[in-house]
Amino acid sequence: MRLPFFYGWVVVAVTFVTMAIGVNARSAFSLLFPPIISEFGWERGVTAGAFSFGFVASGVASPLIGRLMDRAGPRAVMELGVVLMGGGMLLAPLTTAPWHLYATLGVMVGAGSVCLGYSGQSLFLPNWFIRTRGFAIGIAFAGVGIGSVTLLPWVQHMIEQTGWRTACTAMGLTILVVLAPINLFLHKRPEDIGLRPDGDIAPTAGAAKPVSNIVDPVWANTEWTLARAVATGRFWWIALGYFCGLYIWYAVQVHQTKFLLDIGFSPSVAVWALGAVSALGIPGQILLGHVSDRIGREWVWAISCAGFAICFAALIGLKYQPSLWLVGLMVFTQGALGYGLTSIMGAVVFEIFQGRHQGSIFGMIMLAALAGGAAGPWVTGFLYDRFGDYTLAFAIAMVASGLSALSIWQASPGKVRAVTGRLHKLGSGTAAE
Repeated sequence: MRLPFFYGWVVVAVTFVTMAIGVNARSAFSLLFPPIISEFGWERGVTAGAFSFGFVASGVASPLIGRLMDRAGPRAVMELGVVLMGGGMLLAPLTTAPWHLYATLGVMVGAGSVCLGYSGQSLFLPNWFIRTRGFAIGIAFAGVGIGSVTLLPWVQHMIEQTGWRTACTAMGLTILVVLAPINLFLHKRPEDIGLRPDGDIAPTAGAAKPVSNIVDPVWANTEWTLARAVATGRFWWIALGYFCGLYIWYAVQVHQTKFLLDIGFSPSVAVWALGAVSALGIPGQILLGHVSDRIGREWVWAISCAGFAICFAALIGLKYQPSLWLVGLMVFTQGALGYGLTSIMGAVVFEIFQGRHQGSIFGMIMLAALAGGAAGPWVTGFLYDRFGDYTLAFAIAMVASGLSALSIWQASPGKVRAVTGRLHKLGSGTAAE
């Protein structure tokens, strides 16, 4: 049966729901953390280490997931993620020793989150759209924000009413019951079901050829394997840009609440600030994804990095002038601008290394990104312990923001394939790719 709309939007809808549940199920560790410590009396470092160890599992799994995507497609990757994350949540209530926590909420949930989160979705979703690629990905990834303001309060309510074990069981069942069936609707690319990107109709004989989006034919026509990609400067510029991008993202996300409490703000303000960032990220990701289709991925990456830089500058300023307007500035620039990074993360790699091995290439680049996500909170905490405040750590994060923006400019995806808003500068040519 033929749908009255492009099937790519079904893929977007499935991704939206998967991200809302999958990403926030991992984020729920921060809610499970206090009652687990209260019950077992373990050291905070030992207990929190399960979450950090999950980042190690994510890093190890990322290149493997990329190869699995290239060979078996998104259904295999997503269902693997459902089994790992759902299983980890269902087994976590059996915890009696720290290693149980590391195996379940750490390794299983961490590895599953690579499949169900930003990394896994970015391996295939960009295939479905060209003209509106950033906009579509922005909508899909906005599911994370919706999930954070719906799923996490529900989890917190269950923890308070029935305990952390019941909350884990409920999340595990939700993952299995909701995500396992809907991800069967996924396909890797529109050509697999006889469609074309954006829902375009195949050109007929004698029809005018659409404008090509290829700027560098030699680069675009190269068969990019992982080995060839790693030998290019562009690969390493993207890896550096993504490392710094997740470094700044998690450096502020992990430490901002404690910082606000340290300088005298009430817990209600600190919690509001964290929730408001996620809420603002919803329209921010969608809008900046759309803007990237008009002006280019490099510009939007730079705008998002500038948002994080201003966010860190506001945090430094708050130490000397703890005012609500600076908190508002920090929240707005982080959520509405900074979170735009995710809407173009997959597009940058695909537009440079598009081909049969793009999943493997993206998976290896995400290894660097996840390393940045692990380093940001640790380095920021280490510098605080060493110097007694966050000023130096936040200043370094501002430098990392600038370095991330510079790196993506050096990679220059727009010099390989142009976005829709730049096609008029290319003139007529062959079909867009």
